[in-house]
Amino acid sequence: MPSQPEWMSPRGRRVADRSRVYRRNVATLAVVAALLAPLAIASVWVLSHVATSTAGNADVAVEVKQGWTPVQVGDALRAAGVITSSSNFQTIAGSAGYTTYAVGRYDFVANSTAREALDTLRGGPRRIVPDLKLLLPPGLTIAQIAQRVGKLDGKSAQRFLDAAKSNAVRSRYEPAGVNSLEGLTWPDTYFVGATETEIQILQRIVTQFDAKADALGLAGAGPTNGGQSAYQTMVTASLIEAEAGSKNDAPLISAVIVNRLKDGTPLQIDATLCYAKGGCPPVPTDADRKIDSPYNTYKIVGLPPTPIKTVSAVALDAALHPAPVPYRYYVSDSKGKTYYATTLAEHERNVAKARNAG
Repeated sequence: MPSQPEWMSPRGRRVADRSRVYRRNVATLAVVAALLAPLAIASVWVLSHVATSTAGNADVAVEVKQGWTPVQVGDALRAAGVITSSSNFQTIAGSAGYTTYAVGRYDFVANSTAREALDTLRGGPRRIVPDLKLLLPPGLTIAQIAQRVGKLDGKSAQRFLDAAKSNAVRSRYEPAGVNSLEGLTWPDTYFVGATETEIQILQRIVTQFDAKADALGLAGAGPTNGGQSAYQTMVTASLIEAEAGSKNDAPLISAVIVNRLKDGTPLQIDATLCYAKGGCPPVPTDADRKIDSPYNTYKIVGLPPTPIKTVSAVALDAALHPAPVPYRYYVSDSKGKTYYATTLAEHERNVAKARNAG
């Protein structure tokens, strides 16, 4: 830089120095501003997008349950407001080959596209929601099923019973005018979601019954079992479930029931008395055989008004296909062996035989 002229006064020199400092500072600020401008622009962009995303896209928790199909997942996401079209989700999931999903609770973004929702599912659930095991063996009443449901964490026996009585869930085999799901649920082991409601549990086990009954041919009842309707066949199956000691006994007891119905003879089945009085033991007594109840098959002629318990496939098949035998009586000994007879005299001898067997 050239030196200041010799002739410049001290005051002039000070002014010149300040001018040079000012120009230098302005130049420096310009350089810094040029360097910071892209960063500032990027920061504004990020902040504006983060603010928009946070404000308009809150998390929506949706639980995916065991065995759900793309239809069920799509419907659940649509109901929760995650996506606008379940069918669009199903199409995209199918084209992507992503049709099975890990069980658990997912955090979705509201108003997502179907593809964004599918990407969330690919990432896996926020946490695995353990299923609750519900074991329902054959031979349970609705009240007993409710007790088992009530033992699951967060579930209520009373809410289950209320759902069963509400008529909100019906079986295809439940006749018009009948408001009882007794015997119209299917025995199985079910895995219940942590947020699944009692009415949803009921719907599952009734739907399973309908499917199993369809497969076993319940809709075709009548020609093979003495003209019984599908519902009457279910009542018979519940009696067989209660009385048969083995798979081989089931069609023989079915034959006894059908033959006695044809004869117009009371069935005289103790299991119906147990149902009428709210359960056994103790075993029915002579006094129980005199109680006034439509389930007292010692007093009424014909079948009880409803099934008395859930049935196995063996009992239902036996009700549909009774053995072609003339038996009208049976009695079992303490070891579980059952004796059959066609006449009362034969039956009385079998009763003595059963007593002697211990």
